[in-house]
Amino acid sequence: MTGTLDQLPDRLDDGATQFVSGYPARPGRLLPFGATRVPGGVNFSVYSNNATAMALVLFERGRRDPVAELPFPPDFRVGGVFAMTVFGLDTDRLRYGYRADGEFHPEAGDRFDRTRVLTDPYATVLAGHEEWGTRTAADDPYPYRAALAPDDFDWEGDTPLRLAREDLVIYETHVRGFTRHPSSGVAAPGTYAGLVEKIPYLRELGVNCVELMPVFEFDETDNMRTDPRTGRQLVNYWGYNTVGFFAPKASYAVTGRHGMQVDEFKNMVKRLHRAGIEVMLDVVFNHTAEGNELGPTISFRGLDNRTYYMLTPEGYYYNFSGTGNTLNCNHPVVRGFIVDCLRHWAAEYHIDGFRFDLAAILGRDQHGAPLANPPLLEALAHDPVLRDCKLVAEAWDAGGLYQVGSFPDYCRWSEWNGRYRDTVRRFVKGDPGMAGDLATRLLGSPDLYGRRGPAASINFVTAHDGFTLRDLVSYNDKHNEANGEDNRDGDNGNHSWNHGVEGPTADPDVLRLRARQTRNVLLLLLTSQGVPMLLSGDEVGRTQSGNNNTYCQDTEDNWFDWSLVDTEADLLEFTRLAVALRAAHPALRRARHADGRADGGFFPDVSWHGTRAWTPDWSEHSRLVAALLYDRGDGGADGHDCVYLAANAYWEPLELELPSLPEGWTWRVAADTFADAGHRIHEVGREPELGDQEWARIGPQSVLVLVAGSGGAG
Repeated sequence: MTGTLDQLPDRLDDGATQFVSGYPARPGRLLPFGATRVPGGVNFSVYSNNATAMALVLFERGRRDPVAELPFPPDFRVGGVFAMTVFGLDTDRLRYGYRADGEFHPEAGDRFDRTRVLTDPYATVLAGHEEWGTRTAADDPYPYRAALAPDDFDWEGDTPLRLAREDLVIYETHVRGFTRHPSSGVAAPGTYAGLVEKIPYLRELGVNCVELMPVFEFDETDNMRTDPRTGRQLVNYWGYNTVGFFAPKASYAVTGRHGMQVDEFKNMVKRLHRAGIEVMLDVVFNHTAEGNELGPTISFRGLDNRTYYMLTPEGYYYNFSGTGNTLNCNHPVVRGFIVDCLRHWAAEYHIDGFRFDLAAILGRDQHGAPLANPPLLEALAHDPVLRDCKLVAEAWDAGGLYQVGSFPDYCRWSEWNGRYRDTVRRFVKGDPGMAGDLATRLLGSPDLYGRRGPAASINFVTAHDGFTLRDLVSYNDKHNEANGEDNRDGDNGNHSWNHGVEGPTADPDVLRLRARQTRNVLLLLLTSQGVPMLLSGDEVGRTQSGNNNTYCQDTEDNWFDWSLVDTEADLLEFTRLAVALRAAHPALRRARHADGRADGGFFPDVSWHGTRAWTPDWSEHSRLVAALLYDRGDGGADGHDCVYLAANAYWEPLELELPSLPEGWTWRVAADTFADAGHRIHEVGREPELGDQEWARIGPQSVLVLVAGSGGAG
């Protein structure tokens, strides 16, 4: 042995071994991918299986052109990974990208272009788009500039909430649209900080999970269309065109211009958690912002096109997403990228769950064929970091693959239940033959999710994609002319009904019926087994003027008008009390499907009724569904919880014979959408006793909810 321990350097990996383009550097660590702070420097690691060479391009904040270009020496590459540690960089001012060499041979799937500076797929911050709606200069050599996120946020002990799935009430909203309206009254409209100011509103409403439409960095200015009526430039408002999967959208942060969007986002999550509200992200892994062969080269296309995308034999892009390209999700490298991304948001941002846009694509192979056992979906279901995260699939895609009820679930995945949406819409507007199907949907769709339980069903009637609830009862047809596509875009099968007048009206009879139908939908949604999801603004009658595809509208049609909180106070209060009704009754939030067995209780866990007790009518012409939902566990009187729900889609009132209650119990009226204002729904614990304990009258086109218990409230 020559030498002693005190002659060794402090670290064996904190010094340069050579200079690359004048910068001290050494071979880097291959994993993790991306840019990572290491002692004295930054480690850069990027994957490209088919590039012949790679260079790291360094920029400084505020400077248009690069300050240096560092080719990766041959010995800095292992397999398909280029890795280099560079020392002495100012990480606060650092911006970086990559330049990949290789063949430009589209027919073989390669589209390398050395003239392009490429964004790091693993970049945790993207700079250059800190101001909403600001277009990049046409001659900018690198419009989406990768940067390093700060790593000094104090979570103050925050952890994900881990609420039971069956207890969730999800509130889908758009970060910008929630507070952008001038009436919002917040200090920073349209931002994460603005949303924080509205947390008291969310708490008062009673929701306990906020589902945020895309917050991964995207470019809202990539829409070239204009509103044909006004000439106003349209945008990509919703954000389903991801540019940076690891980076929160900078222009949603009031501090984004200072590069503090990461901390602002984390603070929003921490504050929501303090209020008992989980955070679910709407994530888009089915396609990217690079589009088809005519689209921009931003990242994946220039790094390794045939790895990251599904390609036809001719080298074109399969388009199962409807947006020009489809990510090759079950390729091992792409699969690893998606898992790494979600781990990042779960670990670094304390996210509680993810809703996957067009998730059926995640189960396709490289040629687009559905897989029986998709590796990506299995990996996400069993990932140790994601163990406590909710996983929700939009179980269809634009290529015609519809998997509602059959999505590969591994006993972990829930689904947006499109069957629930369509059934409730059709029943409420009076379509024949819907009674039996509505009964199935009210129980959490056991025909679809019998093995998984009711919480596998995310019940919704409206969402960002389609009519708002106000528009659902106000329009027979979509009115998307402002989108610049001659009203061809958006779904034609809306199952909506204008109740006699298309759009706004002053007719009191029409308005009265629309208002009742709105409450019918809300009450059915919040008393159904499964997980209800409310669309932001439905609780106050927000309208999109009949547009059912507002993806491109950064206007008041998409913004939450906070003046409605006052003008629609009655509807808001109805929604709040319906949410509270759900929370108070375990019979409405079962973890397992009801099967009609009594199990030693006073009643079966579910029983069906009609105008006569215990005698339902499932015929084609029936428009009445009545159920007695019973839970013999905690809740209600003496540990028993009993809820009677009746939905009448007839034009006439009906007299309903009620099931007899145990001695000492009384039926009380929790909600009646046909009642006069002030009596349509009641505070939990203050429900008035039903005058006739044997019969109840249900008005035409209305929903009635009774609760039962001994002595006081049910």
